[in-house]
Amino acid sequence: MFRSVHTGVLLLALAGGQAAAAEPAIPASPAAPEASAGESASLPETTRQSVRSATEWVARVVDGWFGDKPFEEGGKVSNGRLDIGLFKRQDQSLDLDVRLKADFRLPNVERSAYFFIGRDDQREAIRDSPDELQRQQQLLAIRPVERSFLGGLGVSFRDLIDFRLGVGAGLQPYLQARFDLPWVIGPGQRMDFRETVFWTHEDRLGATSVLSYQLELTRTLALKWQIAGTVTQEQRPLDWSGSLGAYRSFGGQRLLSLEALISGTGHGTPGVSSSDRGLLLKWQQPVYKDWLLAEFVGGHFWARPDEARAREQAWALGASLKLRF
Repeated sequence: MFRSVHTGVLLLALAGGQAAAAEPAIPASPAAPEASAGESASLPETTRQSVRSATEWVARVVDGWFGDKPFEEGGKVSNGRLDIGLFKRQDQSLDLDVRLKADFRLPNVERSAYFFIGRDDQREAIRDSPDELQRQQQLLAIRPVERSFLGGLGVSFRDLIDFRLGVGAGLQPYLQARFDLPWVIGPGQRMDFRETVFWTHEDRLGATSVLSYQLELTRTLALKWQIAGTVTQEQRPLDWSGSLGAYRSFGGQRLLSLEALISGTGHGTPGVSSSDRGLLLKWQQPVYKDWLLAEFVGGHFWARPDEARAREQAWALGASLKLRF
């Protein structure tokens, strides 16, 4: 849910088929041209414009609460994402997943502040779980009650520290404070450490620590290792997860990846209460211009629901459309 939560600078550069020094901005949606006689806009264009118009309307309304300065004077919508996916694991029910994320710059609020809104897994968004290690990435079904709209205000200091005050399902408030420490080790090597401290009524005080390492082997091939852990006052055992992935770009945002995933509760010892291991093979490519992408996923998992049961195997398939606006 944070503005920079993506697979990382290196992998985004690979997806575009080139190296980059900074995360590329999502292209702004141009004004929809007026259709001439006998001509109508395509369904993807109409959908994108409708989603963007709706989010801009929300931004204008919220910005108007803080003053009379026109939204056009510095206001903007950025990092807009609408993802719709269908996933199925043998040991889980069929899951239709809809996610929405967007950030807004509000001219009537301080320059360093921003408004955010999204529809996501509330628990993982507040805990700031890395994208690659979320339940959706393991094709685990997300119960409908876990998806909800979240929104609020955030303040960023030099892109290192982020503070957020938001509300989730049932208008329950939550707080987040996030610290990012990037470290460029050398050519093609990068390490990142992230610490997020949060408070919710359900978890009370909690913290999520994330450490990742990225290695660019060539301009089209990269490796990424990542590990994360979350602990809260209400849940003392550590929730941990990790991944190791190889990413191969074929240019034009066509990306092939193979990821090994592992997650569980405890310290990874034989007495762990539950754990999940798996392999995911993914293919991503544009299906309309450069802002509507399709992703196809296949995987195999070895799940251990609890320590009293043997590890179970399950195949998984998934597909999604990713609209950027």
